Amino acid sequence: MATDELAAAPVPAPVSPAGGDQSAAFSFSIWPPTQRTRDAVVRRLVETLAGDTILCKRYGAVPAADAEPAARVIEAEAFDAAAATGGAAASVEEGIEALQFYSKEVSRRLLDFVKSRAAEAKAEPPSEEAPAAAEGEAA
Repeated sequence: MATDELAAAPVPAPVSPAGGDQSAAFSFSIWPPTQRTRDAVVRRLVETLAGDTILCKRYGAVPAADAEPAARVIEAEAFDAAAATGGAAASVEEGIEALQFYSKEVSRRLLDFVKSRAAEAKAEPPSEEAPAAAEGEAA
């Protein structure tokens, strides 16, 4: 019965201090993202790099000690690139475009990082112990 009373109760309309329309006093900016949002992007990148993801299965997981610094660099470079192209967005539409560019840059740089890391791992010569052991067996 209490929920019925709450549902039937009238909701007072918000009033701005000046007595005008509150929607005119409300504004928000989608670009640049807050530091909290940027930190969340870094946390998600770390999870993607070091976790059990398809990306890790294909290119290899990054050790947790290496994942955080790499994630911070990826995010910072993507942010700087988006800031250089988007700058201070004058409108919501420009802010959305800058945010989309930022998101694509994060994804592109993440993929570039894991691909280059996988290529480096393949290009590394085998450890020196392996050829020495093979020579010892042949003797």
